[in-house]
Amino acid sequence: MSTETTASVSTHILDTSIGRPAESVAISLAARSGSDAAWQHLGKSATDADGRCKDLPALPEGTTHVRLDFETEAYFLSKNNQQAEAQQDAPANRDSGTNGAFFPEVAITFAVKPGEHYHVPLLLNPFGYSVYRGS
Repeated sequence: MSTETTASVSTHILDTSIGRPAESVAISLAARSGSDAAWQHLGKSATDADGRCKDLPALPEGTTHVRLDFETEAYFLSKNNQQAEAQQDAPANRDSGTNGAFFPEVAITFAVKPGEHYHVPLLLNPFGYSVYRGS
């Protein structure tokens, strides 16, 4: 929850290749206070069955930039996702390198202002992704 001196962040992931939430995707949160400041790792979490991550740590006072790191490789290689990969028109490993995931991670960096809440959804598929500031 944001306060007058801090911002807050939430996220969720939709796997657009199957039209369902992406469950059990690990997410790391980092913050910094200025473009030249070092990143401070704040914690990790994972998406729930609804693709939401409800327990990200609070941002420290003075945060100006936030980075969300989504560990997508494990999701795409997981047993739960094998059926979805089998339904793809393109071969699952096409142009993916040796590990079977074209985007093994997605890092999203954005600026924040105190007192604001930032909901940053990730729309994900095996060969692309998109993000936006939600509400």
